[in-house]
Amino acid sequence: MHQNSFFAEVNKMFARAAKYTSHSPGLLAQIKSCNSIYHMSFPLVRDNGSIDVINAYRAEHSQHMQPTKGGIRYAPSVNADEVMALAALMSYKCAIVDVPYGGAKGGICINRQNYSQAELERITRRYTFELTKKNFIGPGVDVPAPDYGTTSTEMSWIFDTYRSVANNPLDALACVTGKPVGMGGVRGRTEATGRGVFFGIREACSIEEDMDALGLCTGLEGKRVIIQGLGNVGYHAALYLEQAGAKIIGIAEYDGGLYNPEGLRLADVVAHRKETRSTLNFPDAQNFTDSRKILEQECDILVPAALESQIRSDNVSRIRAKIVAEAANGPITSAADQWLIDNGVVVVPDVYLNAGGVTVSYFEWLRNLSHVRHGRMSRRREAHNALQILETVQGLVGKNFDPDTISNIESSLAFGASEADLVDSGLEDTMVGAYHEIHETARTHNTDLRTGAFINAIDKIAQGYLRSGIFP
Repeated sequence: MHQNSFFAEVNKMFARAAKYTSHSPGLLAQIKSCNSIYHMSFPLVRDNGSIDVINAYRAEHSQHMQPTKGGIRYAPSVNADEVMALAALMSYKCAIVDVPYGGAKGGICINRQNYSQAELERITRRYTFELTKKNFIGPGVDVPAPDYGTTSTEMSWIFDTYRSVANNPLDALACVTGKPVGMGGVRGRTEATGRGVFFGIREACSIEEDMDALGLCTGLEGKRVIIQGLGNVGYHAALYLEQAGAKIIGIAEYDGGLYNPEGLRLADVVAHRKETRSTLNFPDAQNFTDSRKILEQECDILVPAALESQIRSDNVSRIRAKIVAEAANGPITSAADQWLIDNGVVVVPDVYLNAGGVTVSYFEWLRNLSHVRHGRMSRRREAHNALQILETVQGLVGKNFDPDTISNIESSLAFGASEADLVDSGLEDTMVGAYHEIHETARTHNTDLRTGAFINAIDKIAQGYLRSGIFP
């Protein structure tokens, strides 16, 4: 069966939304075009003395805002089409959640399991050096972050390499986000994408008329959830959903999947995987050696949090979820997406739902440029204001609070909100606001959430280009 390229799939979704806008064909063509892509090949001397040729990419989709922003993935599937598509999604994603970046994406075509830690470090540092030579990285140019197959460790190598050659080492810390906390990272970045997924699903389930149409009650309590992909994003999304009262009934991983309509306790599944090095054979759960079959089990919410094109024309008719929440990038093809919409399934789109990572990366970037920890200058003032409010409340009710209560409140206020609390608050506010903006646009145009999200993104990017003076 023929599959469209990933970039073509993104552009089909773009075209579906563009017809609801009034922008000129030329401006629309510029918005959807990928401005630049850099393919590099460089040698790696392996630990045993042999030489591999490494292929790597960096795409910058749009400079309507600068810098551009996007993760770096390490995977054997990395190619030019994929990074162009992911860079495009980043442009739209940043616009939807009002993060002032253009979109970018990078990748190195390797299976990291085949390389030692020392080899991975050499690959990462050489990749960074190649980006630096071509001006594809810098605090005001292009700012990478972790993605599939990369972690804060690789980001620390990128920073260290860039700093050694930077013209302005003072701001070099802002050349990459997702760094370790001790190296300029912010608390909350690791779980940010999964946390954002949770906030988005929670908001989708809060709208009574939408839930009534699906035959569901509002809220997350008791909702049956299947998660595909138990990596960083899928794990944290599952964790927060479970904590909110949802029931995880299915988990799919690369080596197979588990299903139990009565529920799976996430901590127990994670412990089982750690002990046995396998997802399969978890007590009281049905095994699926083909993990994609987990997607076809009955549930209220299906969360594909793995790779792209997991729900396609050949399996979409077997999907039995009422809500599909795209935690991964591009897990549903455009044809499958249309089938789901036509059959009354609510699709919460990736271009909004997994924006938590870039939102918190923005907070980290701001912190790195300001050289001030979040909340450092405002905590004492906030505590003072809160105590004044407390005194006012006491006067209004004509009653003093218990001295122990006052003492506990004062003690809490003295420490103020932690950086993690501030980051989480900013993330929640961003995801909540963006969801209701998308929902309103979709309702205004009598269309689906993905199209509503793309309409918003196109309008905001168009405004960015028009402000730039490129289009009179």
